[in-house]
Amino acid sequence: MTGDGIFQLLLYLVVLNLLALPLGRYMARVFSSEPTWLSLLLAPLEGLIYKICRINHTQDMGWKLYAASMLTFNGFGLFAVYLIQRMQNVLPLNPQNLGAVSADSSLNTAISFVSNTNWQGYGGEVTMSYFTQMIGLNVQNFVSAATGIACLIALVRGLVRQESLGIGNFWSDMVKATLYVLLPLSLVVSILLSSQGVVQTFQPYAAYSTVEEIKSAKPSSEPHLIALGPAASQIAIKQLGTNGGGFFNVNSSHPLENPNPLTNFVECISILLISAALCHTFGKMVNDLRQGWAVLAAMSVIFLASLAICFTSESSLSPALSALGVDATSSTMQPGGNMEGKETRFGIANSALWATATTAASNGSVNSMHDSYNPIGGLVPMLLMQLGEVIYGGVGSGLYGMLVFAIITVFIAGLMVGRTPEYLGKKIEAFEVKMSSLVILFPPAVVLIGTAIAVSLEVGRSSVLNSGPHGFSEILYAFSSAGNNNGSAFAGLNANTPFYNYALGIAMFIARYWLVVPVIAIAGSLARKKRSPESLGTMPTHNALFVSLLTGVVLIFGALTFVPSLALGPIVEHLMMVSDLSQGVSAK
Repeated sequence: MTGDGIFQLLLYLVVLNLLALPLGRYMARVFSSEPTWLSLLLAPLEGLIYKICRINHTQDMGWKLYAASMLTFNGFGLFAVYLIQRMQNVLPLNPQNLGAVSADSSLNTAISFVSNTNWQGYGGEVTMSYFTQMIGLNVQNFVSAATGIACLIALVRGLVRQESLGIGNFWSDMVKATLYVLLPLSLVVSILLSSQGVVQTFQPYAAYSTVEEIKSAKPSSEPHLIALGPAASQIAIKQLGTNGGGFFNVNSSHPLENPNPLTNFVECISILLISAALCHTFGKMVNDLRQGWAVLAAMSVIFLASLAICFTSESSLSPALSALGVDATSSTMQPGGNMEGKETRFGIANSALWATATTAASNGSVNSMHDSYNPIGGLVPMLLMQLGEVIYGGVGSGLYGMLVFAIITVFIAGLMVGRTPEYLGKKIEAFEVKMSSLVILFPPAVVLIGTAIAVSLEVGRSSVLNSGPHGFSEILYAFSSAGNNNGSAFAGLNANTPFYNYALGIAMFIARYWLVVPVIAIAGSLARKKRSPESLGTMPTHNALFVSLLTGVVLIFGALTFVPSLALGPIVEHLMMVSDLSQGVSAK
């Protein structure tokens, strides 16, 4: 661990919070239908969209209609993305003449991008045409993120409104999220990235000759190609929308997708920016900024602890290398620490930061291979996903997941003191608790059942590169990623097989839609209730005590569920590694 690395991490946190505050307040104005500095430019376009699509954006929807509209729109998107992949070979913008994608991979990818998971079992540059990347996948990068934001805003309205049958209009919320938030930010980030060398072109892949071929004047029978494409525009929204799907196979470790430390910093900021800003949006919309700060504080406590553990672990060599006398000291000649699977452009600090941020958020991008991390370093991103993707989490989905944990927290606290639990003046009763239970129980069930099936079948085990606990970690990570709509990969697992394409596709579908519908139901139930006035017995939900309780509930319900599975994977791998070292030292 170096002073330079610590400075980079602190700089990141400062910039993130400085940008999140004004953005959060801006989004509060957008979703409260108040004029903003972009309204003059975008309001006519927004009205035109409603007119063309024949949307009655003033209709106040009940929760069932809101949920049905969301499911219908996402269902259409799933079908469209699947169809585009299957017909890719006859569609335009395919300069490399790539063939149609297989049925199982197409279904997996369609579910993945529609659900904002963006898990990829394929190599982008050898599988997807420019048309598929842009019209199929990139469109979903926008609208899947907008869907998550819309559902969060519906829940916030449920907390704010009294005796109301409606929670807003899904179509209006989604259009506003796309038009006023995602598109402007993506435009800015795209320009920044392309100015630094992130490729943005429709030209065919570039051919080149090696130095040896030029010297010998004997060209290769097969041309060497550098994959190109309209990448910058997709990279921007993949990060801002906590999507994470890489344009290229090696994702954000690719030099044409993430060329230098500046692009790495911009992309890493983009991963958490909207999710952090939505906490301020929440506080502004419920007319109590302290509520937003409290939720953000609980997220930040767990994030900082996770980052510290991951950074510390990766700043050290594995015991096996240490026993060989390898010098791990950072200097101008070497980065130090565990650099296996990491880019020298980014080093330990930026790799650990990215791994922590991308799994704290529902973002599947990677700039290093988690499979090469030390066992404890690899445990951190796995555990952050298993907490339910509520530590910042996906845009919208992270915060509504955290608010569900807040409901559980006040319910437990109410039981402890013998009072009817309340959150922001709304009584938390049986229906809200039942729906909240579904939200926190489905992801662990999907992850653990899926992992158990995979390790029990030869077809599941045959895709694993490593044996023993590390191989188990590869399978557990895959289902943790799919079952929590993250999308990052541990590597070391061939997931592009019919078994994993279908199994992980089912996991991603359940993890998105079997959770978001109960959340919308909670919004509808809360909107119908009166607000109870504060009394001496009202539990404050904006102070340090509540932040501590909320953090504890997240860790208890999230972490403890997975302790046995983690013990079979990274924990036992760490103990075995340490044991092997101690036995070697004793022998000497």
